[in-house]
Amino acid sequence: MPCLHSEALDFMESASATTGASPAAGTEKSYLRETVTEPPGVRDMGWFFSPLWSPRSKTRSRFGGGGKGDQVEAWLDDHSDFTRAYFLRRASAVSGPQEESPMPRFPRSSSDHSDLLRKAHHRRTSSPPISSHLNMSSLMDRLKPLASNLRAPEWMDRSSPDILGCHSPCSPCSLRSSRCSFFSNRPLSPVWPCCPDLPHSRHPLCPTTTNTAACGNGECCPWMLELLRGGLSWMGSVAELCQGAVLHAGELLSADCCSLSLVKKDCGGRNTLEEVIAPTALGCLSEGNLCSHEHLELVKSIMGCVLATGSPVNLRDASEDPRFDFDDDQSKIRTVLSVPIKAHRGEVVGVMIMINKRDGCDGSVSVFTNMDEKVLSNHMDVLGMVLDNIQLYESSRQEAKRSQALIEMAQVLSMEHRSFEILLSKMAATIMPFTRAQYCTIFIPSQQTSVVEDQVSFSRVIHLECEELGSTCQIYRRQRDISDIDQSSALRTLVAMKTLNMSKSSEESIKSLICCPVRNERSENVIAVCQLMNKKSRDSDELEAFNRYDERLLEDLSVYCGLALQYAQAVQITEERRASIEVTQEVLAYHITAAESDIQALQEATIPSVESLNILDFHFSDFGLPEDLTTQATIRMFLDLNLVQDFNIDYKSLCQWVLTVRRGYRNSVPYHNWNHALSTAQSMFAMLKATDELQTIFSRLEILALMIATLNHDLDHRGVSNSYIERSQQPLAQLYGHSSLENHHYNLCLFILNNTGSQILSGLSAEDHRTVLHMIKRAILATDLTVYMERRTEFFSLAKKSRVNWKSEKQKDLLRSMLMTASDLSAITKPWPEQKRIAKLVTMEFFAQGDKEKKEFKIKPIDIMNRENSTRLPYMQVEYIDDICYPLYKAVSRLFNTCSPLLKGCKKNRENWMHLTEKADEEDCKNSSCVALETNKNNEEKTQTEE
Repeated sequence: MPCLHSEALDFMESASATTGASPAAGTEKSYLRETVTEPPGVRDMGWFFSPLWSPRSKTRSRFGGGGKGDQVEAWLDDHSDFTRAYFLRRASAVSGPQEESPMPRFPRSSSDHSDLLRKAHHRRTSSPPISSHLNMSSLMDRLKPLASNLRAPEWMDRSSPDILGCHSPCSPCSLRSSRCSFFSNRPLSPVWPCCPDLPHSRHPLCPTTTNTAACGNGECCPWMLELLRGGLSWMGSVAELCQGAVLHAGELLSADCCSLSLVKKDCGGRNTLEEVIAPTALGCLSEGNLCSHEHLELVKSIMGCVLATGSPVNLRDASEDPRFDFDDDQSKIRTVLSVPIKAHRGEVVGVMIMINKRDGCDGSVSVFTNMDEKVLSNHMDVLGMVLDNIQLYESSRQEAKRSQALIEMAQVLSMEHRSFEILLSKMAATIMPFTRAQYCTIFIPSQQTSVVEDQVSFSRVIHLECEELGSTCQIYRRQRDISDIDQSSALRTLVAMKTLNMSKSSEESIKSLICCPVRNERSENVIAVCQLMNKKSRDSDELEAFNRYDERLLEDLSVYCGLALQYAQAVQITEERRASIEVTQEVLAYHITAAESDIQALQEATIPSVESLNILDFHFSDFGLPEDLTTQATIRMFLDLNLVQDFNIDYKSLCQWVLTVRRGYRNSVPYHNWNHALSTAQSMFAMLKATDELQTIFSRLEILALMIATLNHDLDHRGVSNSYIERSQQPLAQLYGHSSLENHHYNLCLFILNNTGSQILSGLSAEDHRTVLHMIKRAILATDLTVYMERRTEFFSLAKKSRVNWKSEKQKDLLRSMLMTASDLSAITKPWPEQKRIAKLVTMEFFAQGDKEKKEFKIKPIDIMNRENSTRLPYMQVEYIDDICYPLYKAVSRLFNTCSPLLKGCKKNRENWMHLTEKADEEDCKNSSCVALETNKNNEEKTQTEE
């Protein structure tokens, strides 16, 4: 049977005549140095083809003449593994360095070639329908053409010529007398099946009549060479590729009937065979049709055995093989040769079968020899490699398309949208062109939906339709009622919680449909169902089934839809909470703002002087001071510091602000109330007025910030400490994490400053406004004793210096913080009657917290909060002065001598508390009290020594 190019025959004759050397000298290296022109693709293929195609050839081989060449060929015939390995190594270099490199190979874990298998129409000559056992896929998943458009994920083309038709140019009758060659000598493109840069032919890869020698009489097989050199660059489909392989191999081995199937994975992940080329007679059969139902069942059984074992099956007498059941009706099948089609890693990707080898022209049946088996196996190795590369290319193309779709959906998700429906509509419109779906529907379940199928329901749908307008398509969102859309598939998906891919065929049309659940990432609940319906064919108006790439794209869409749903829900919750906060702030502003009559009364009142109010005295006490005078004293401090004049503060706004701050303190709290705030502000005012140096160090903006901070530093104090708030996991602790109370005080201060009518900072520039708010926050946070303990060492070091430069912002911030603490603790410096009254109020507050800790946490409070230690109050007060107060006032007095009354008042009160400890010790001298007394005396002596 002729199959070689004439130029290849001429080349072999020339090479044989030129070398005339011994077989040892006829190596590949020396052979490549010949000056004879070789056809592209024949060069470097070497001796691989010679022993396979011409076991009885009389043509001289390249290894030299005589018996030694025959011995080399015989050795290669007997070592097929070496032959295959050599071929795979040499195949990658067929094109040469000047040609494009073939598709790169990527690792694959399976031999699933399901995506090569799509719908195709086979016109068979006297062939009955194939039973469902061999034809594993439904109408939706049959052989489809390779489209030239890169966006098409399918392989086959409806417009392809009928395969193996009787009137085809490559029909079996014409092939029996034809010689084998191909039209194209172009190099193999990296994108073999559908390279857009190369012509696209609809003709199957089949032998054509040329003036060449038989395939068995030469050393090069043009069918293989054309595949490796570029035959696929003008191929139309995998069906045509397989058709050409069947025709060539069947003609080469003189088979009466041939069939080819490719491997497909079923839903369970098992490998099954999908028929690509139906069993078709190639010769003029004298015994009738071999493609009856019984014969086909036997063919399926043999091919299934080859798939399971991965080894060839060569039946020289089929009826005598015990593995297969033969009956009298199957006597027409005499000899069978079936070989696996393997990819480069050895996995089986298909099976080829040949039935009844013809012997000569009389049509008698002969057996398939071992050489026939090797020839067919090597042909199928080439086919397997090509199919593998096609699958790899298609996978990479589909991944590129999927990545593009994901990027576009991510861009849609990142944009701001007016509504949730618009967001989902844009996402659905993004994926529809990639899947060529006619309809896309997103079903949103009702909140009352349960997992019972008869109880599930959907509350609304988002429905999109694709309308073709010439070469383009337009996607519209249609308003559809939920009752107008078939929900059955979406309900099944909602209950099963997994992707559903199905097709329904009727006499009128084919309906393809795919549904995917949309899950909530956190709860894994199905929060929606995405459905695509009616996939349109690229080259016709017919519908086809959705493939696994469409499934992946829809599952990706479901992930983004889930994110969109969660994003929409989060936005909705945020908006609701924002609205709730605004309502709460409005209510708070109404109740916290002083009555208009109180504001007007304060605005019209005559503010007493600083002398009459005694607010310049460090020993000022608000005990017994009327409530009206407390607010007037506050106004007086702002007026006397010229803050109203310097910062253009509206006087009515100042009155409203002072009254609002007073209402911000809880009267139920014994100590941390408005009176404490006023006392703290008065201490700061007294230090600023008594010390000219402080007014020189601080700017006018800093003085304003300090006065506002002192009045607001304990706003809305709850009478408990930060530790209690954190231990009880109150919202304040969750909101701020650290210094919870102080942060709350500042935020409420900010709220009042921004409240309508209380905006005393409205006269500041934007920059000054930001600066003063920052200083207020730093000053209020500094009243946390934890912050004070962390920073006081640095301050004490500054106080020991003979001269301090306060130009540094860091040092000024430290000074403001220490003065805030000194003002906050100034109750310890007040006259003894005031000190005893304040100590009692503090004790009430601390003991109340200790009682809560006992009740709620079942723990013993610390000594200062334990009511059982009430008799030890003098000892605890002395410890408090020694550890916290005295070192601070000593440092402040060292820096600013005018502040020494604070230190003196602290020392005086320590003496009074120490006297009480001695008195208590005389009444009841316990070991613990005696030890404490001795310790306190030592501390007192140490203090006197330092002074």
